[in-house]
Amino acid sequence: MSNRRHLANAVRALAMDGVQKANSGHPGAPMGMADIAEVLWNDYMKHNPTNPKWADRDRFILSNGHGSMLIYSLLHLTGYDLGIDDLKQFRQLHSRTPGHPEYGYAPGVETTTGPLGQGITNGVGMALAEKTLAAQFNKPGHEIVDHNTYVFLGDGCLMEGISHEACSLAGTLGLGKLIAFWDDNGISIDGHVEGWFSDDTPGRFESYGWQVIRNVDGHDADEIKAAIETAKAESGKPTMICCKTVIGFGSPNLAGTHDCHGAALGHDEIALVRKELGWEHEPFEIPDDVYAGWDNKDAGAAAESDWDARFAAYAAEYPAEAAEYTRRINNELSANWEADADAFIADVAAKGETIASRKASQNAIEGLASITPEFLGGSADLAGSNLTLWSGAKPVVKDPAGNYVNYGVREFGMAAMINGVSLHGGFVPYGATFLMFSEYARNALRMAALMKVRHIEVFTHDSIGLGEDGPTHQPVEQTATLRMIPNMDVWRPCDAVESAVSWKAAIMNQTGPSSLIFSRQNLPHQDRTSEQIKLIERGGYILKDSEGTPDAIIIATGSEISLAMEAAAASDKNVRVVSMPSTNTFDAQDADYKESVLPSSVTARVAVEAGVTGFWAKYVGLNGKVVGIDTFGESAPAGELFKLFGITTEAVIAAVNEVA
Repeated sequence: MSNRRHLANAVRALAMDGVQKANSGHPGAPMGMADIAEVLWNDYMKHNPTNPKWADRDRFILSNGHGSMLIYSLLHLTGYDLGIDDLKQFRQLHSRTPGHPEYGYAPGVETTTGPLGQGITNGVGMALAEKTLAAQFNKPGHEIVDHNTYVFLGDGCLMEGISHEACSLAGTLGLGKLIAFWDDNGISIDGHVEGWFSDDTPGRFESYGWQVIRNVDGHDADEIKAAIETAKAESGKPTMICCKTVIGFGSPNLAGTHDCHGAALGHDEIALVRKELGWEHEPFEIPDDVYAGWDNKDAGAAAESDWDARFAAYAAEYPAEAAEYTRRINNELSANWEADADAFIADVAAKGETIASRKASQNAIEGLASITPEFLGGSADLAGSNLTLWSGAKPVVKDPAGNYVNYGVREFGMAAMINGVSLHGGFVPYGATFLMFSEYARNALRMAALMKVRHIEVFTHDSIGLGEDGPTHQPVEQTATLRMIPNMDVWRPCDAVESAVSWKAAIMNQTGPSSLIFSRQNLPHQDRTSEQIKLIERGGYILKDSEGTPDAIIIATGSEISLAMEAAAASDKNVRVVSMPSTNTFDAQDADYKESVLPSSVTARVAVEAGVTGFWAKYVGLNGKVVGIDTFGESAPAGELFKLFGITTEAVIAAVNEVA
C-alpha cells in the first residue's frame, strides 16, 4: 500500500467512525473522495491552519455537504483547531461538527453547505470576488491576490437547477481560478442514478466554456495530480475534473451501493473495512506518522509569512492601495463613512422629491458609491427596472476590475453567488430582481441569514402597485414571509429619505442579510425633523403625532404611508401615524422606545400595507384592524387595483372609526 493511500485511509476511518458513533450521517462520499482530497490538500491547497482567515488562502468548499465528515477529518488532520473529541461529537448538540458543514462552527469551514448546488454556486461567487479583487489591487510584480477556489460536488449538486445557473455564468466570466471536482460515483439516495440523471455532464460544462478533464480515476493519485496541474495551467476558464469514484471505497459489502450513502456502516462492516484497508487502529485512533504526513501548520505559516513579506513590499510601493485593500478585506467601512452617509441623507431630505422608491434606491446607490468603492452590484436581467446601475457602474464581464455583474435571469444563482462574494471578503455585494422573484432566490437568502453574512437584495415592484403585469408579478405574501426569516432585516421605505436610510442600514449591517423593498410607482415626500430622520434607523418611529394621547394609531409602510397620512388628516379622531419601514429592526429596539412609539395603553390600532394581513396581528392586537390584501391581484392600472382591493384612504378612515 502506498503512503498516499495510507493517508487517505485515515480520512475513511475517521468518516466511518464518526458516522457510526453518531449512528447518523453519510460515510459513503468521504470514503469515495478521500484519495482526491489527499492529493489536493497535501500537494496543492494553500492554507494556514493556525490562521484560518488568512486573506490569500485557497478556498475549499464541500458542496455535497452531507459528506461533512470529509471536511472535518481534513481540518483535524492538517492541524486546525478541531480536536479528535470534536470529531467524536459529530452531529451532537452544540458540537463544532454538525451534520452539515456550518459556517462559524469549525475553523476552516468557508461556507454552510447541505442544500445541494449552493456550495458550487458560493464557489462561483468566491472565484468572482478573487478575480475582481485581483484586477482592482494587483500591480505588475505584486500579485497580492492570487488564490484558487476548489469545490467538491456530487451528482445531486449537478441535478439541482442552481448549478446550471451559476456554472454557465462562471464560464462566461472566465473564472480560471475555480476548479471543481465531480464525484462521479453514479449513486444517490434512491440508488443508481442512470434512471434519473443521464445528462452528458462533461459536454454540458464544455458548452458553458469550462475546461473539462474527463475520465479521471478518483482513486489514482497520479491521475488526480495530473488533472490538477492541467486545471491550474488554464487561467481563462474554470475547470471541471470528472473523477470516477466508488462510493464507500473500502467497504467489502456496501461499496458502490446506495446503502452506504446515508447510513452508518455497522460495527461488523467497519471491522471488515479495517481489514480491507489494512487500517489496524482503534476507532478515532490516528498514528503519529499519519498525523505527520497530513500536518500543514509549518508549511501554512511559511506560506503566509512569504505573503506578508510580499505584501510589505507592495505597501512600500503602493501605500494607499495597501491601506485600502486591508480596510476592505477586513470588511471595514472608511473612517468617515457614516458621517458622509448622513450628509447624503440630509441632502435627500432637503430636496424633498416625490419619486418612486426604486428611483430613490438608484439615487442612494449613486450617492453612496463614491464612499463605498467596495460595491459589487448586479441585477437578474432587470437593471432598467430595478434601477441598480449608476454612473460609475462597470460590468465585470467587460472589465475584470469592474463593479457590476449582469447576472442574467438567474435569481437563485445570483443570491447564492452573492453569499460567496460576501464570504470571500473585500466587497459589499448586492443583487436585484422583482420582489415576486424572491421566491426563486429564497433558499439562498435563508442561507445568508443562517450564516449571518452581509448580503443586500434589492426587490422592486413591491405590490399590486406594479399594475398591469398582473398577479404573476404582484407580490402579496412575500414581504411578510421575508420578515419571518431569522436574522433577515427587511426594509420597505415610504419615500426617498427612508430609502436612503435603508441603504445606509443595509451597508452597515454585518450580522445578516438585508432585503430592501421598493415601489414601481411614485411616492410623495414626507416632511420630517432631523430628529425624526435619525429615528428612521430604529425601524419604526412617529411620523405624525397626535395632540395629546392618541385616540388611535395607524401603522403603515411603503406606499401606504401616504394613505395613512391622508386618513389621519381627514379623520375627526386624534390619530398618530407610525412609519415602520423595518419591523425587524423595530422589534430589536429596547422596550422603552417601543412603548414610546406604540404605547400599550392605546389599543385602537390600524395597520396598512398592500400585502397579507395576518402578519400585522402582533402590532394591532385583538382590537385592531388591518387594511391589506389576502387574495392574489389582477391585471389593471395600479390606481384601479388599490380601489378594487379596498386599500384606500376611505378604508383606512373607516378602520380607524371602527376601532376607536
